[in-house]
Amino acid sequence: MSALLNYIWAGLIVLSVICAAVTGRMPQLSAGIMSGTAGAVELVITMMGMMCAWTGLMKIADAGGITLMLSKLFDPLMRRIFPNLKKGGPAEKAICMNVTANLLGLGNAATPLGIAAMKEMAKLNPTQTADNSMVMFVVINSASIQLIPTFMGTLRAQYGSPAPFDILPAVWLTSVCALAAGITAAKLLEGRKSG
Repeated sequence: MSALLNYIWAGLIVLSVICAAVTGRMPQLSAGIMSGTAGAVELVITMMGMMCAWTGLMKIADAGGITLMLSKLFDPLMRRIFPNLKKGGPAEKAICMNVTANLLGLGNAATPLGIAAMKEMAKLNPTQTADNSMVMFVVINSASIQLIPTFMGTLRAQYGSPAPFDILPAVWLTSVCALAAGITAAKLLEGRKSG
């Protein structure tokens, strides 16, 4: 799959150079490349600062016992969605932290927490195949509810939006619908074996 993506990107680059050469727009292509790379570096630095701040806050929350408090708060829901996880166990704690990061719209900061949760769930899984809990976690992580879309708000502010968080109602509606559809599909397909 990654090889196919590499071919697609390489094809797009070659095609854009050919089109620019044929239409006589090589100076515009060069200027676009230079401004695009500069913008990408600025965006990465902005996102890195936001991600470092929130990841640090999540570490402080974990060390201060907020993780345990959140796992108790989310426990009734976690019991229904992940019935085979140990109550208050490391997998449940990692899932709670991941869900919290996603609620705050910190997809990038949620990734290390998601990896930690998958590692903990893999320890409980005797097979090499993803079990229902692991699949459900991927669904919840991918289609998460975002109460505060921090990442998107930062992007919109970076590119000059006067009201970067005016997208909140649309984000809430779409994320709730996506999560409901994902959980429903995962629950309907639970236990099915591929031939």
